[in-house]
Amino acid sequence: MNVLVTGGAGFIGSHTVVSLVEAGFNPVILDDFSNSEAGVLDGLEHILGFKPKTYPENCRNGDTLRRIFHEEKIEGVIHFAAFKAVGESMQQPLKYYDNNVGSLIILLQTMLECGVSNLIFSSSCTVYGEPDTLPVTEETPVKPASSVYGNTKQIGEEILYDSVAAGNALKIIALRYFNPIGAHPTAAIGELPRGVPNNLVPFITQTAAGLRESLTVFGDDYPTPDGTCVRDYIHVLDLAEAHVSALKFLLEMKATNYYDIFNIGTGHGASVMQLIQTFERVTGQSLNYKIGPRRAGDVTAVYADAYKSEQHLGWKATRSMDLALADAWRWQQAIATDKNPA
Repeated sequence: MNVLVTGGAGFIGSHTVVSLVEAGFNPVILDDFSNSEAGVLDGLEHILGFKPKTYPENCRNGDTLRRIFHEEKIEGVIHFAAFKAVGESMQQPLKYYDNNVGSLIILLQTMLECGVSNLIFSSSCTVYGEPDTLPVTEETPVKPASSVYGNTKQIGEEILYDSVAAGNALKIIALRYFNPIGAHPTAAIGELPRGVPNNLVPFITQTAAGLRESLTVFGDDYPTPDGTCVRDYIHVLDLAEAHVSALKFLLEMKATNYYDIFNIGTGHGASVMQLIQTFERVTGQSLNYKIGPRRAGDVTAVYADAYKSEQHLGWKATRSMDLALADAWRWQQAIATDKNPA
């Protein structure tokens, strides 16, 4: 079965491509490389033994989507393609609404036109905001987004819900990710941020590698055990496998009209300091870090109740934070020594 993976050269997308192949699917990548590197395809070839079919084009072009759906006989779509920098989204909101929301609308319109019904949507735990109770379940109230990026995910979910509620022949699952970290154990693909990283782990690995002078911990006065923010860190390979489980769930379903949401996390929270200390222990690297003021938009703590995913999708995170950080460090070293094909 041919599966279109929009943004398939990105961090989560590339690992999901690997998981799809391992599960017997044939992924087709659509990625214009505006927020990824073409060298990722070499990394995928290193792992898989072949380069997946790739269209270096933008998923906001309906003609492109129609052509791919027909040429490749696409039966399902996993939609990652989106701008994702929280800070930039606050500075350029129209850019984010145009791309993230606009691409989803065009994708849905083209899927309906071409008779493609199965869709996995990349959503986010940011929809929960600062939750009143922990862990968060899928029934936890969605709160006003703290960023334009987060709001594009909320709007995306609403568009999907309304599209299915209208009776369209669509089967859709929105996966609410928590905090993906790690890399493929081969160190052939991993998280490859452009410029200053937006995520904590690449900042940690770049600091350990000497690329950055120090790491700033944003606030140590939160009402948590050690005063730093708590998050649910999930190995990117566990997250990738969740997409395969969700897709299989849709394909086995007899209904022609379906929408639901699932949390994809480990079910455990870890603080920023715990993450730093675990990295130091696992890698033997000493990190130069300092405590800074709180950062606007950061919630105190959020971690998942992933029971629904386990019960319905048959999926559960199995990889440890130790393993994820070891894999992330191996990936950073591969980049630094230029041994990595990507």
